[in-house]
Amino acid sequence: INAEYMGKRLHLEDLVAQMRPTALHVPTPLIRSFEIEARLQNDNANAAGLSRLGRPQIFLKMDALQPSCSFKCRGVGLACQRAAERGSKALFSSSGGNAGLAVAYSGNRLGLPVTVVTPLSASAVVIDKIRKYGAEVVVQGQDWQEAHAEAIRRSTEAGAALIHPFDHPDIWEGNSSIVDELVAELPAAPDTIVLAVGGGGLLLGVLEGLKRVGWTSTRVVACETEGAHSFAVTNAAKALVSLPEITSIAKTLGARTVAAACLPWIVEPSILLESWVVPDREAVRSISCFASDHRVLVEPACGAALSAVYGRCDSVQQSSTVVVIVCGGAGITPEMLSAWEREFLA
Repeated sequence: INAEYMGKRLHLEDLVAQMRPTALHVPTPLIRSFEIEARLQNDNANAAGLSRLGRPQIFLKMDALQPSCSFKCRGVGLACQRAAERGSKALFSSSGGNAGLAVAYSGNRLGLPVTVVTPLSASAVVIDKIRKYGAEVVVQGQDWQEAHAEAIRRSTEAGAALIHPFDHPDIWEGNSSIVDELVAELPAAPDTIVLAVGGGGLLLGVLEGLKRVGWTSTRVVACETEGAHSFAVTNAAKALVSLPEITSIAKTLGARTVAAACLPWIVEPSILLESWVVPDREAVRSISCFASDHRVLVEPACGAALSAVYGRCDSVQQSSTVVVIVCGGAGITPEMLSAWEREFLA
């Protein structure tokens, strides 16, 4: 731990006291998953050559319990607060997913009008939730890039703040609060942190947080589904690469290109960073297992991260302590999960 943290043991009460008076996110529970650990132990016992492996401790950082149902409350909330402090009288968002929902929630809390521009692919479930916070929804564009261009145009004309879903230092700073909470909740740095990556806002926040607190020996596993794997192709090429289209059901991973700020962490890594990509089938299987084990529904994007512990990710198998950021997501219902199970798991 670096000098800022050395010599003292932070507790969640301290973190709450240090939070901005109007912080829009909440500290979330870190729970140990004996259910997932038991699955891993059983799988290892049944796999040739793996019976001697120890059982890693699996901890779940439950950001699915944020007010807007995902980690987006952290970074998006901070970005909205700072826009308000700079005098903005309205907020715009270009996300019909969890970022848009977080802007709508934040605007409601701050008393600012919100317009969310969503692509045609946006979930009707999330759009309905966005409207319940009093935000205006504009459907424009085939994908996020086209919706974002329209949001830029409208926010510029209105002289209002555009809150980017993932590519802004305020977003990364807000998301880094996850690491501050982990410092208070764990006795030592975990071997591995597993998270989902779409545009890179959560990833960049966690990397910045790890560096700030001195947990640079912790490995980060960035998880995606096939057809939404823009980080994986960029990581492999060591250069920004755009996907031609998003073909995965994990629509909230739907940035065809990750934030350019990811590249320095890839090219000259100060923290070990690796990619984990699974088919939609494995994301759905992990959602289903997690619902059974912990009675919580999460989106396929989160299922991609969970697949690293429900599947056979080597970094998980070889770790003693693993933290999975359960990023959540509002765009799922029991009916949607049942339909995906019939499509992918029958």
